Amino acid sequence: MLVKIFGSAVEGIIANPITIEVNISSGINFYLVGLPDNAVKESQQRIISALTSNDFKWPGKRIVINMAPADVRKEGASYDLPLAIGVLAASEQINSDLLTDFIIMGELSLDGIVKPIKGALPLAICAKQNNFKGIILPEENVKEAAVVEGIEVYSVKHINEIIDFLNGNANALKKVEIDIEAEFNKVVGDLDIDFADVKGQENVKRALEVAAAGGHNIILIGPPGSGKTMLAKRIPGILPPLSIDESIETTKIHSVAGQTEAGHSLILQRPFRSPHHTISDVALVGGGTFPQPGEISLAHNGVLFLDELPEFKRSVLEVLRQPLEDRIITISRAKFTVEFPASLMLIASMNPCPCGYYNHPDKECTCSPGVVQKYLNKISGPLLDRIDIHLEVTPVKFDKLSNVSPSEKSSEIQKRVVAARKIQNERYKNKKNIYSNAQMNSKQIKEYCKLDDTCMALIKNAMEKLDLSARAYDRIIKVSRTIADLDASENIKAVHIAEAIHYRSLDKENWGN
Repeated sequence: MLVKIFGSAVEGIIANPITIEVNISSGINFYLVGLPDNAVKESQQRIISALTSNDFKWPGKRIVINMAPADVRKEGASYDLPLAIGVLAASEQINSDLLTDFIIMGELSLDGIVKPIKGALPLAICAKQNNFKGIILPEENVKEAAVVEGIEVYSVKHINEIIDFLNGNANALKKVEIDIEAEFNKVVGDLDIDFADVKGQENVKRALEVAAAGGHNIILIGPPGSGKTMLAKRIPGILPPLSIDESIETTKIHSVAGQTEAGHSLILQRPFRSPHHTISDVALVGGGTFPQPGEISLAHNGVLFLDELPEFKRSVLEVLRQPLEDRIITISRAKFTVEFPASLMLIASMNPCPCGYYNHPDKECTCSPGVVQKYLNKISGPLLDRIDIHLEVTPVKFDKLSNVSPSEKSSEIQKRVVAARKIQNERYKNKKNIYSNAQMNSKQIKEYCKLDDTCMALIKNAMEKLDLSARAYDRIIKVSRTIADLDASENIKAVHIAEAIHYRSLDKENWGN
């Protein structure tokens, strides 16, 4: 008997339907075709054990299973459940009437328990786009899939449950529904890490507020113990809350990477990724035989924090250049190409020199002449040009550390950031793929950043004295546009340009010499 059952394969963050055809005829053999990887091929042993453990028979006949389209590689153990159900239906041990209504995915243990899989959210979106009635997934994955409206999502814990369901017991599987608005608007408690905990550093807090308001990349340069890491970790708390669309897109990426928490639906807080400096370029940008998202994509709609930037390998840092500009990562293989979104805010930190005390107000730098510049040269000029704000961080004096008066909370800073982002959303509402000032191109800078004669004279003077590149010029104007938005000013003023120029520390002519 020939039956068809449906699964789904994920490429990048997009899932496409897979038709599993099972034909049982006279003879003795087992054939699994359609470009399965080793994990899929090994499913036969798991399926046989799961079926026999639950009083079902493995047909002693000729079994041919085709997974179409045959030129798409199938990977992972998530095809165990549809393959097992297909064999039972083709051998007439269960009813096959409902098989074409659902996408079914799940990994089987030897006793028939259904284990969680990766990519539940893209699978559910695939089921809706291809007009399936619903999707049947392991219990740990259903809340994630249930955020997709317009399809039925069923939870399965054991293979016997789905068998009973297909045989006509509608109550055998639990149907899961989620109120997206209620889920998304859950009250988030006070932040564990808050800017109120930071004593002093008011100029750095201001720069981070500007960076958050415009989505600008920023690098913090300062000696050990000046608070660079502490400040960077608090940035997600002042960024605007995730929108529903952003939350779904972020969850898709983490779902494909297998990094969503079991029993959770959406990622509700902006990601903060902080890879160690020993990371490889593939782990950062993503890739592999079956391309998976790297740290850059996992930081999508959030923050990528690179601590001790010069300690990263040069090849690793150079892969950042294209994603920071295009906000997307394209990974090509001989037979296919996948894309991962990479719209993130880059926060980097570094010591000013190998000993760490160049420009320190109290301690003397012990580095020999030229070493500071050589240390800075570990970071390429094109990469530095893609970082809008360069800021020196100095240690906090004791009198400020011992000050018991409360500092401004992250929630208060966030209100100003959100107000500035609203101005930008209104400005770019008719522009495709532009949501913040940092994403403007040269044409949009000319359109939205009109400068009067005073501003032009000020920036011309800075360009000549600091010998800035054309890209640095654009960065200054973008940052000044954000500062003006924080002031609710329609036009960019000289004071905004002056503050933006102040945020280009590494471009100063005498820095590092």
